Parts: sequence; structure tokens; C-alpha cells
Amino acid sequence: MIIRPPYELPRMDPVAQLRAGRLVRRLPQLLCGLALYGWSMAMMIKAGLGLDPWDTFHQGLTRYIPLSFGQITMVVGALVLLAWIPLRQWPGIGTVSNVVIIGLAADAGLALLPTPESLGSRIAMMVAAVMLNGLAGAAYIGTHLGPGPRDGLMTGLAARTGRSLRVIRIGLELTVLAVGFALGGVVGVGTVLYAIAIGPLVQFFLPYVAVRLPPATGAGEITPAGCEAGAYPPG
Repeated sequence: MIIRPPYELPRMDPVAQLRAGRLVRRLPQLLCGLALYGWSMAMMIKAGLGLDPWDTFHQGLTRYIPLSFGQITMVVGALVLLAWIPLRQWPGIGTVSNVVIIGLAADAGLALLPTPESLGSRIAMMVAAVMLNGLAGAAYIGTHLGPGPRDGLMTGLAARTGRSLRVIRIGLELTVLAVGFALGGVVGVGTVLYAIAIGPLVQFFLPYVAVRLPPATGAGEITPAGCEAGAYPPG
């Protein structure tokens, strides 16, 4: 999920971020949110009814690169993070954790989750995956510990080019979706459902999980209004 500029984490080094208040809650919530996010990605893959744009791209790459889906996700995340350097983006603890934990959780989910056979069970798994993804995105965003690599790429490009965040997001996601589809990634009703539902879901869950930080940290509280509807959440 992309956070509008007024709600972005201030430029603090990782140690300062950890000292910014309520660490006992923030770190476990961050880790659980990222793990749940990766697990929901595995559920979408198992359902086989379509993935979000970036995961379509990741899945397409697995057909040509001898790595697991989770490993591909981590490699792409790390490469995207390198693109932050010329954009002068500032990663947080959550950013680095995002690269590693989501990929590990996705691979674990793919190894442990059963593959549904009937269409009804596939649809149920797809819907549950999108809902869990929305909760997971809200959980990790609400810790104020840094955006995901792909989110930072979008906000960085928007800041450097002067284009609106929505235009940059749509351009990037259409690009990775088209490339992923060309590589053999799955596009379907799940792709459409995700695009429509993920923004409202994160907005719904965020007030219940966002951590309120002490004013002295300088970190603005993230509110539902700070989320770009339909944006990629945690990535």
C-alpha cells in the first residue's frame, strides 16, 4: 500500500526508528503482518484465479529462472531497493524485513497449503487471500517502520518526475502485469478483485491496527485518508 507524502515515515536511521516508541508492539506486528502477507500471496497462487500485477510478474519469472516463487520475490525486492539509491529514498526496518520475510512466508505457504480442487473452494481461497492481504498490509503499514521496496519506488518516481502518484502506480503496475503475463504469469478474476478491493480493505483495517506514536518522534499517524485506494500494499 502506498502512503501519501504527508504520512510517510520521516528520514530516520533504523536505530532511530526502533526507538520511536512502542517497540514491543511494533516489531511483532511488523513481522506478523509481513508473514501473513506472504501467506496470502501463496493462497492466491494456490487458488489459480489470478494474481496482483507484481506477483504475476514474479510468477512469470519462475518459469525462466530456477528459483522458487518466494526467492524470486526476494531477488526482485532487493533489485527494486537498489533503484531507491538514485531516487534518494530512505529505507526502514520494515523495508528490509519486507524483502526477506514475505518471500520466506510465501514459499512456506506454497509448501504447506493444499491445492483446492473445486471451483467453489478456489473462489473461497481467492476471496480469503485478498481479505488477509488487506489485513496484512494494514498491519505492517501501521507500524510506521518503512514502506515496501515497490511502494518506495513508486513514491520516489512520483517525487522525482513530478507526476501524480496514481499515474506512476498505474504505469508501473500495468508494465509489470503485461511483462508477467507475457512470461506466463496467471491473470484472471483474482487480478481484478485484488485491484478493486485491496485499497478499501486496507483503509478499513488500518484504524484498528495503526500504532499511535508519541508526537516527539515526528512521525505522523497513518490514517485511512493517507492510503492510495487500490495501490499495491506492501510490496
